[in-house]
Amino acid sequence: MSELVKKVFFDNPAKNTAEALDFMAAQAVELGISDDKDAVLAAFNEREAQGPTGMTGGFALPHAKSAAIKEPAIVVVKFADTIEWKSMDDSAIKAAIAIYMPEGEAATTHLAVLAQVAALLMQPAFCELVLGSDDADEIAAAIEEGVE
Repeated sequence: MSELVKKVFFDNPAKNTAEALDFMAAQAVELGISDDKDAVLAAFNEREAQGPTGMTGGFALPHAKSAAIKEPAIVVVKFADTIEWKSMDDSAIKAAIAIYMPEGEAATTHLAVLAQVAALLMQPAFCELVLGSDDADEIAAAIEEGVE
């Protein structure tokens, strides 16, 4: 895959936020981003409790900061069907771009990556590419290009 983007998943069967976050936390362990699924899930849920991470146009931008996370990482999850996830425009969520960040980088790398991915989501061409592509490398490259 790439330096920051560890994996792109297609046709994920999650039906709601809880199922999606559980899957993303489990993938943190599968991909070597963390050794502690429960800590990552708690970090995702803690962030959601502060306010939902559903953006606009069918995207969610969940992010977890935790001492249990070993390295900055992004995982993209495209869902088989739209899922229930509170969003800024009340649209159903079609894809999530999950950001994983070590606790020590919360004020630096985390904010920069979060801002850069949010900026990408403001670009219609980027959103169309992510939602329309079935090429994991193409999606990863588009994110890497926008996140420096």
